[in-house]
Amino acid sequence: MKHYRTAVFDSARWARFVHRPGDIFVCTPAKCGTTWMQTIVASLLWPDGDAPGAVMALSPWVDAEFNPLEKLLATYEGQRHRRFIKTHTPADGIPIWDDASYVFVARDGRDAFMSFCHHREVFKNELRESLNLRALADGVPPMPRWDGDVHGFFASWLAEGALFWHVRSFWRLRERPNVLLVHYNDLKLDLGAEMRRVADFLRISVPAARWAAAVERCTFASMKARGAEIGAFDPFEGGAQAFLYKGTNGRWRDVLTADELEAYRKRAADFLPDEAARWLESGRDPGQRL
Repeated sequence: MKHYRTAVFDSARWARFVHRPGDIFVCTPAKCGTTWMQTIVASLLWPDGDAPGAVMALSPWVDAEFNPLEKLLATYEGQRHRRFIKTHTPADGIPIWDDASYVFVARDGRDAFMSFCHHREVFKNELRESLNLRALADGVPPMPRWDGDVHGFFASWLAEGALFWHVRSFWRLRERPNVLLVHYNDLKLDLGAEMRRVADFLRISVPAARWAAAVERCTFASMKARGAEIGAFDPFEGGAQAFLYKGTNGRWRDVLTADELEAYRKRAADFLPDEAARWLESGRDPGQRL
């Protein structure tokens, strides 16, 4: 497997993870609907709304350096329900087990970028500095402070190309029966229909009488109102209200220049075939199986 490392996460932590048949892996690039999909899976697994803990506590991020590894492994080992596990590592950096299910969620990169700007802005400075100390000791580039320079950040984000590579890694696996591709736009367009796709893929049967409530729990407004049931959001100034910020698309239209948008299109083409690039921008075509 390829090794991915930043100041925030290290895919080498997967070497100690012991999977179980039936495990569900929620796999996403950053700011593409990770917490949303975790909440969806929790709502499907516990359709009465009686999950045994906050979503992010039930499904901690394996790769994250700020999650002590021994504690994280003990959390997953102690769970007796069907587990759902969060990762931000591309497909070539995590184990792909035939008896596990992988739900990959992507979002138009321009929307993900705008959300990432806010993420950088509210990430706690003291946590950033502690992560940077560890990273620098290991020769890993530090996570810079947010300086408000959207255009400078866009240039470096685009040059890195991490989101496109991440999408490419899962796009290559889309024909596997245990991999499902979900798009943020499709979740916004028809949350109930996309949740049905996820439920069918995971072979989870939700009683008809509980379906409407299961979907309602996963609306952005409901998640924001029930922040404590989603997670503690300790790494972020302002907690849940800051992390669950807007959930909107298209903010880049008033920010990025025509030259930047053209650079984005060219960079996407460097990594993705046309069909994948179209999917990343718009979502699933009717009848398309992903």
